[in-house]
Amino acid sequence: MLRGCEAACLRRTEPRNPDIRPTRFLKSSRSVEFLVLGEGFSNSVQSIKPMSKPVPTDIKLHQKSAILEISFDDGSHFELPCEYLRVYSPSAEVRGHGLGQEVLQLDKENVTITDIRPVGNYAICPTFSDGHNSGIYTWETLHNLGIHQKELWGEYLRRLRESGVDRRLQ
Repeated sequence: MLRGCEAACLRRTEPRNPDIRPTRFLKSSRSVEFLVLGEGFSNSVQSIKPMSKPVPTDIKLHQKSAILEISFDDGSHFELPCEYLRVYSPSAEVRGHGLGQEVLQLDKENVTITDIRPVGNYAICPTFSDGHNSGIYTWETLHNLGIHQKELWGEYLRRLRESGVDRRLQ
């Protein structure tokens, strides 16, 4: 499903027929064009600009509450707990080197961020109070963590329960 596009890529003129597919894809340097030919579609070329990735407009670390507050240019705003960021670090230490190699992070309830280094103009690399500093959080990763915070946090708590681990705040 295409989202965030300025124009729909397929313009239907008749009811949906699952056997009809776009017949050719054209590429240009700044957009993707779909030439749609076939029964049930108008013969047209629609230009679609690539979906722009959200860019932070403000990042604040609240050390007392252990929250990273981040606002993006798309208007979204998230308050991400340090523990949440730590257990979902994009590092190989947490995610592994392939599917099924993820490592459940334990005893991160009281972790904080002690330092944040910029990585180019596309990411940050926080240092956590437990010494972890190898996760590079791109703007897209931070945005996705914000959007999916409720589901991901619930999944983490479920995995802890299934492992027989109690999450204790001190």
